[in-house]
Amino acid sequence: MSCNSSVTRLHVSSVDQAPRAPVHLMPCEIEYNGPAQVSQYLTATIKDRKHEKTVSFRGRGLKGQELSCPQGYTGLVLKEINKTGSDQEDRTVRVSSVFDKMTYWNLETAPNSDDTVVMAMDWPELAEAIHGPVEE
Repeated sequence: MSCNSSVTRLHVSSVDQAPRAPVHLMPCEIEYNGPAQVSQYLTATIKDRKHEKTVSFRGRGLKGQELSCPQGYTGLVLKEINKTGSDQEDRTVRVSSVFDKMTYWNLETAPNSDDTVVMAMDWPELAEAIHGPVEE
């Protein structure tokens, strides 16, 4: 069994300088890693229905929901400063933007409490209950 002993360093000073930005978690993988003029080529017309949002992306229907970060947490969008050639090398990242809520999207299925991102947002509260002090 191999052990990955690489380290990721965060430039902490970049947190205070980072702008707030809307974040969308898409149900796809885009095999491109580089700059893109997203605002020029991608505009979304989001329809709000009760607790669900709908949009079309490349002809496919997406259904989404806005999620807030757990209380006391702030989401970070990280950008690697010097890209390394392998997963075994140390990395340095900076914060390119911050968020306190995000919209996650499912491909044609309605968002629900069993979605992994929803369960992940519940983890800090669950972890505190499990690992916090026991009151008698």
